[in-house]
Amino acid sequence: MILVMTALSFSPTASAAAKKEDKLSITFHVETDATDNPKMIFPQITSDGKTRYFRRLPEVSLKDIVTFSPFPSDVGEQYGVVFKLKDGAINRLYGVTGANQGRWLIAQINGNVIDGVMIDKEINDGVLVIWKGVTLEDIAQLDKALKRTGEAAKKKK
Repeated sequence: MILVMTALSFSPTASAAAKKEDKLSITFHVETDATDNPKMIFPQITSDGKTRYFRRLPEVSLKDIVTFSPFPSDVGEQYGVVFKLKDGAINRLYGVTGANQGRWLIAQINGNVIDGVMIDKEINDGVLVIWKGVTLEDIAQLDKALKRTGEAAKKKK
């Protein structure tokens, strides 16, 4: 089951880190309170001008992902991606989404916030979706790092 979520546009002016061409980074961060330790959170300005705060430590990262499947987004020339998580990450995501309903979960690729969704229920199937903002270059990097859903395991070089 894929969690049905409401998308939120984010301002690209508040990305957490600069893009690095050779190294792929995929992270998902949950919203937290502005009063949390300032070293452990970062602000993100939303399209409505509101500042929200997110945990620096990701709830899910590239090491937690088993497979991916890109799809055309409804937004221009962009793409979305469906990620299938490893077993340990499935349990962790279930707990985090259960405890943080009504908060936002944002996705970053190479340190740039590209999409965000409101958590409206627990994610218990281990499937995470980025609905928009993924480029063909991002997909090419994903192809080097992960197998696509339904694809045979990649041979080690």
